[in-house]
Amino acid sequence: MRIQHHGAINGVTGSCHQLHIDNHNSVLIDCGLFQGTEADTENEDHLAINFDISTVKALIVTHCHIDHVGRIPYLLAAGFKGPIYATTATAALLPLVIEDALKVGVTRNQSIIRACIKLLKNQLVPVEYRKWQSLELAISSNSANNQSKAKIKFQMAGHILGSAYVEVDLNVESEKSTTRPNNHRVVFSGDLGAPYAPLLPAPKSPYRADTLIIESTYGDKNHQNRKARTKNLQTIIEKAVTDNGVVLIPAFSIGRTQELLYELEKIIHQHKKQAKHKNSFWHNIDIIVDSPMAAKFTEQYQNFKDLWDKEAKSELSVGRHPLSFEQLYTVNAHQEHLQTVEYLAKRNKPAIVIAASGMCSGGRIVNYLKQFLHDKTADILFVGYQAQGTLGRDIQKYAPKPHEEKSEGKSKACGYVYIDGKKITIKANTHTISGYSAHADQQGLINFVKRMRIKPKHILIVHGDEQAKASLKQHYQELLPDALIEIGK
Repeated sequence: MRIQHHGAINGVTGSCHQLHIDNHNSVLIDCGLFQGTEADTENEDHLAINFDISTVKALIVTHCHIDHVGRIPYLLAAGFKGPIYATTATAALLPLVIEDALKVGVTRNQSIIRACIKLLKNQLVPVEYRKWQSLELAISSNSANNQSKAKIKFQMAGHILGSAYVEVDLNVESEKSTTRPNNHRVVFSGDLGAPYAPLLPAPKSPYRADTLIIESTYGDKNHQNRKARTKNLQTIIEKAVTDNGVVLIPAFSIGRTQELLYELEKIIHQHKKQAKHKNSFWHNIDIIVDSPMAAKFTEQYQNFKDLWDKEAKSELSVGRHPLSFEQLYTVNAHQEHLQTVEYLAKRNKPAIVIAASGMCSGGRIVNYLKQFLHDKTADILFVGYQAQGTLGRDIQKYAPKPHEEKSEGKSKACGYVYIDGKKITIKANTHTISGYSAHADQQGLINFVKRMRIKPKHILIVHGDEQAKASLKQHYQELLPDALIEIGK
């Protein structure tokens, strides 16, 4: 057994890992798109499947964020005809994600898109959580007694709807011992969710892992707790709208958008039921979700209510609708989107806009940024990780900081970014709440290993910046001094 990495080793995008079971059989875990500086814009090789897939018997999908599934069309084009295993919820979401990705980044030709989606659906195999699924492997030509066996099981990861970490059980019978198989358990974390996040239950550690491949997005940081995070969100918005400005929140269509809606509905509900908040602006503020994809995914979240956590289910039981409430507006058609941007630019009333993409690397949020980045009454609120080389990271880096005041009587220095080749000065206020990340923080990643009954002898750390990976490695080595802790290469 060996593991090859075809992405998410020099950063946090392009997740794709190949588990070689033997010389004749392998499986892929995810096949994601590179983003930001991890995608060389001068060279399209980052889209290609430039590794041998002749032994690949199956693709296992941990969840359907584009950095984990965006290269699937290229995998199909390269001739992959095996099964694509995913949880039932992920299998429902995946065709929507791939169709959107094709439209945005590949082609508008409907016949090509339909052909790709048809292939995808034919190969998709939905699998329930906590159910073992056997993999069909090729038999070695050398000996009938040298047959590898493998099975997989999805466990809830709490990252987005349908997300999972994957247990792969390898059972290799050798010629030396046909009666006692060599059993080895490999666990791929995918993206692990943060504890106490709204809507979805937190991930529980597996009983056992011999080899663990684990993400490290926040391997060097800890998030705010849930209560402080919600209070921070409320405080920032309340301060932001005192000048009747627009609050822009770049957010992924799957996961982050639904969590934000859940939290905003909770704030609104609390204000409406308390007399002291009778005249609060929260009673009337418009909350706009400008993303047809987000609307479709929100519908799927509602379809899979059985996967929600106890808190969210209890709100449903008393007639609350956390993802569908009175002040929520959804923008669908592109023309409607353009009209919304223009309308918000002219009106003198605050609004909250949630739009994709989460890292500002495309999507409708870009048009809002073009319009409002230079507006000092606007506020940009980042609630998730911004990868290096993305517009979101640049805005965070070059936006004026509150403490960067010039001499008395002069305004603070303003940075700038380029959008579609045009230089835009950043006068909008910017804020970051890391606690809204859908990723586990450092303590969550440590606890994931600490709470295993049989702990791994080998850990491979992937999906993180260098500092995050190095910090997490140090903590794992302290926890497991006899284990081999490596950073994926």
